Amino acid sequence: MKVDRLWTGARIATLDPARPGLGVIEDGAIAAYEGRIAWVGPVREMPGLEAAEKADLEGRWVTPGLIDCHTHLVYAGNRAHEFELRLAGASYEEIARVGGGILSTVKATRAATADELVAAALPRLDALIAEGVTTIEIKSGYGLELDTEARQLRAARRLGKERPVSVATTFLGAHALPPEAEGDKDAYIARLCAVMLPSIAREGLADAVDAFMEGIAFSGGQTARVFEVAKRLGLPVKLHADQLSNLGGAALAARYHALSADHLERTDEAGAAALAKAGTVAVLLPGAFYFIRETHKPPVDLLRRHRARIAIATDSNPGSSPLTSLLMTMNMAATLFRLTVEETIAGVTREAACALGRQAEVGTLEAGKWCDLAVWNVERLAELPYRMGFNPLHARIWRGR
Repeated sequence: MKVDRLWTGARIATLDPARPGLGVIEDGAIAAYEGRIAWVGPVREMPGLEAAEKADLEGRWVTPGLIDCHTHLVYAGNRAHEFELRLAGASYEEIARVGGGILSTVKATRAATADELVAAALPRLDALIAEGVTTIEIKSGYGLELDTEARQLRAARRLGKERPVSVATTFLGAHALPPEAEGDKDAYIARLCAVMLPSIAREGLADAVDAFMEGIAFSGGQTARVFEVAKRLGLPVKLHADQLSNLGGAALAARYHALSADHLERTDEAGAAALAKAGTVAVLLPGAFYFIRETHKPPVDLLRRHRARIAIATDSNPGSSPLTSLLMTMNMAATLFRLTVEETIAGVTREAACALGRQAEVGTLEAGKWCDLAVWNVERLAELPYRMGFNPLHARIWRGR
């Protein structure tokens, strides 16, 4: 068999669900052909391979390329002044209710050109790529009107051309109420469903549709209206659910067979059970939990008990999680939420791929999938969530390169 590249001398965490635990292969090899994995397994079982390029990894660990499955990476400006207000005692909701929060970023993003949005996002993306990220989700949601929402999504797509990374785009028009709506949430949702979402779908700018279901955002009924239109347009859905209050977001996400329900700090047992039954991934966002000084932890034990899939992500955004380190996110998930080493690694690979609906292409190291790899200078995989502020990445391979 002819292949483009062959890596040998690797300890491989395949994350293959058919193997126990992390699917470890000691003294393994991976072959790539035309960007995809042609073969992976123990060296002793390797078939005859004729490789154009060969590399000995000298016992280093290899995992699937990391996946950040929840970010708001494209925006203008920052909210450092709100950070000062929080330090003085203001809550996230208090800041939002007086015109800060999401709306302050909306104002800056509306004023930015596509080139400016790309230029601002590239350093954030580069920081994630430098830690082994090969797939990233990027949401809109800082336009709240069609032109800027579309500009955000186009900028996100451009990032995937500027850098060797796979970008999944998500339309989050139902993120907050724009000031020109004058408090009429129903009218805004009606316009989103009749004009914005169909236009975004026609242009093919979004891979999924998200909403923020919360007291300071949108109700369950309003969210359901968005989801109904998204489903008719053939777009999968995701949901910011149960972060600040339990409005039944997890259960609603499950009812629409959402790819994921994210945050979940206040999800109850019924919600956890519904997620598991629907196959909706629970995406935990410890960066936001930490940054806004939340004290109510997501129900990890309930999610485990009902065997819900658990992913973790940076939630990189200017207001509640200005975080551009997926490795630090893994540490936070372990220390704050008590996820195990296995759960944190699966949470940024296999389960994160499921949260994007891309499990057939990435997230595990199996023949036929894209050859996206992260090669680590570590003695044991526990070092990935264990270390803080340290990047042990040796090499990052995206689509076999």
